[in-house]
Parts: sequence; C-alpha cells; structure tokens
Amino acid sequence: MEFLKYLEDIRGYSDLTIKSYDESITEALKSIEFVQDKNHILLNLMPYRIKISTLNPKTISKKLSAIRSFADYLNDNEISVMLKGDDSIKVAKTLPKPISHVNIIEAINLASLDERVVVTLFYTLGLRISELASLELKNVSDEWVRVIGKGSKQRDVPLLEQSKKVLDEYLSKSPHKKFVFEKNGEKLSENSLRYIITKVFRRVGLKVSPHQLRHSFASQLLNGNAPIADVSELLGHSSMATTQIYTKLGSALKQQNYNMAHPLCGVKES
Repeated sequence: MEFLKYLEDIRGYSDLTIKSYDESITEALKSIEFVQDKNHILLNLMPYRIKISTLNPKTISKKLSAIRSFADYLNDNEISVMLKGDDSIKVAKTLPKPISHVNIIEAINLASLDERVVVTLFYTLGLRISELASLELKNVSDEWVRVIGKGSKQRDVPLLEQSKKVLDEYLSKSPHKKFVFEKNGEKLSENSLRYIITKVFRRVGLKVSPHQLRHSFASQLLNGNAPIADVSELLGHSSMATTQIYTKLGSALKQQNYNMAHPLCGVKES
C-alpha cells in the first residue's frame, strides 16, 4: 500500500507503528460504511466504532488516528474523503519525548545548509510544522520572528543570533521569495519539512518528528527556569494548562537524574 510507504519514507514511522496502522485500517475497512456522491466519498465510522467500543480508550484513539491519517493521505492525493462518526476519544495525557540538546547538535553538524536551517528554526523557535511552512520573509526581522499561529493569532518569538546567521546564509542563495521555504514559487509542504527532519536525524540513529523539536524547545526553556507564562506565550498555547505537561516532564527528568547520581539510590538495605 502506497500509504504505508508514505508512513515509512516521509513520516519516518517505525516498523511496529506501520504494522499497527496497517492492521487498524484493514480491520476498519471491513466494517466502515462507504457512501459515494459526485464530490466525495463519505466513510461512516460508526459501525466500526460500535465494534471496537469495548476496547480501552487509548487503543480506540490509536485506531481512529490511523484512519484519520489514511483519510488525510487520500485527500492530499486528490481523492476527496469525508469521515462521519469521527469524534475524538479522550485519553490520559502522556509526557512528550524531547530530543536531547547533544543529539540535536550532532544532527545539525551532519546536515547540509538547507537541512540545518530547518532543524535550527524548529528547535530555536518552537514552531508548529504548519507555522514554519507558512513563515513569510516579511515576518522575519533581525531579532524577532512574527508567527501566525492557530486561529490566525500572532505572536513574536526571539530570533537567536546563531539562528539568524544560519538563516541569512540560506537566504543569500535565493533572497527574492515570499516564504522562507519555497519550491517552484510555492511554499514547501509540511510533508517535505517532515521528510527533512526524518532524514537528518536518521543519520544519528534517531527517529524524530518536528513536534518533538517543539517539545525540546519548551523543555529546555522550562528546565532553564524560564517562567511558564513566557514559555506558554512563545509556544502560542491558548492556556498555560497545555504548557504544564512540560513541567511534569522536567520533574521526571530531575527525578531520573537524581536516581542516577545519588550514592544511596539503588543501594539495598542489608
């Protein structure tokens, strides 16, 4: 299936995740109702939702996520699909998995200029992939980047001197553009940006998503004692409650480091 190849080559998913997607979609297609009209194909998920209703919420959520990804892929490839009965399942939040600063620098050092600027901006601006894809040159100054986020909300994020230097070097090759990342006069697609991240970190033996670099940006700031209100604003979160998950991550890392460092940790009483 071309979709599975896309998950491997573009999204960089693991073999286990791809197998899970394959099984979920194959299972779902046996129960989903298909209705086709002139404009699109309607996939009614309710029969399938009923079939899997006894599973735990996390499992259901993963199965539905696979179907949504498949539908998005079809739509991106000019097969118009709409989903019915696609309500989200609430599951307990899990901690994000940031990439260590050492691993990011290692990957950057092995990257080409085009690759390096993508990784650097993700890591130092904490952007969503849609925000980086849509970033226009007119919104980049010497010290700030104006980001157009969800709901067209604007926020200003500091542009580090090192990031500006890499960006200027990149733009010197083709300065007359509307978007920072373009191809053939059009903004570079989100899938192209994902592929760049996948390719760069594959060289250092890691599977990394753009969102993990956003996590890394937030975690590094919070671990460096940046106020959570400031980090929330830089990330473009509508509520600080969303940002607070990173404080849990920081506590977990501190506990892990403590357990590794303290001489009494791991020592059993005699």
